[in-house]
Amino acid sequence: MRIATWNVNSITARLPRLLAWLESSGTDVLCLQEAKVAEEQFPSEQLRELGYESAVHATGRWNGVAVLSRVGIEDVVKGLPGDPGFDGSVEPRAISATCGPLRVWSVYVPNGREVDHPHYAYKLQWFEALKAAVAGDAAGSRPFAVMGDYNVAPTDDDVFDPAFFEGSTHVTAAERAALASLREAGLSDVVPRPLKYEHPFTYWDYRQLCFPKNRGMRIDLVYGNAPFAKAVGDAYVDREERKGKGASDHAPVVVDLDV
Repeated sequence: MRIATWNVNSITARLPRLLAWLESSGTDVLCLQEAKVAEEQFPSEQLRELGYESAVHATGRWNGVAVLSRVGIEDVVKGLPGDPGFDGSVEPRAISATCGPLRVWSVYVPNGREVDHPHYAYKLQWFEALKAAVAGDAAGSRPFAVMGDYNVAPTDDDVFDPAFFEGSTHVTAAERAALASLREAGLSDVVPRPLKYEHPFTYWDYRQLCFPKNRGMRIDLVYGNAPFAKAVGDAYVDREERKGKGASDHAPVVVDLDV
């Protein structure tokens, strides 16, 4: 079984590439982030024509998450219980579903913006709500994973230059502690192999030729429980999908499971 996570940075802008990738990659379940559309605008019919059902949590221009599956979708849950919200509203950043033999969450963790910004405090609170929401499934006997854009690089090896990010979000001790706390719920980091270069970066800024220079970060993560991790046969970053015209600034992370 092949599963993946991908921040597409607007499903409308990326739809032709997404459909072509699904056809060529053999992916059974895809966790998708930054749909940037309302649910009624989500291209469910085009995806259905390829054999994929869609579970979507999205409200409009920003954020938006989804799970696409060609092995069934059941028990869909939209949002996090206890979601702290930001600036008076709860954002569509999490959705979970059972797809065949496994259960997955697709998550788009808040960016944080700047360390002294209210969005940073919101990010840390959101992590606490995520941990509470997934603890039961993480401890269970069924393969389970929390996949998506975490907006945190777990270690200094997960950024092209730690000095470049000093004082910025995505690398702070508090954010990395939030990741460590999430792992304590019974999850482990399924680190993919890179298809090129030494580090499996998943995100490269559009600016300053970051992708050709490989000035990237590993912030798209797959956190799986023990049954999930035991079933992993391979994991890699599909760096090829970051190339060319109309690409997202994130690459898919693909995991093959023996389930």
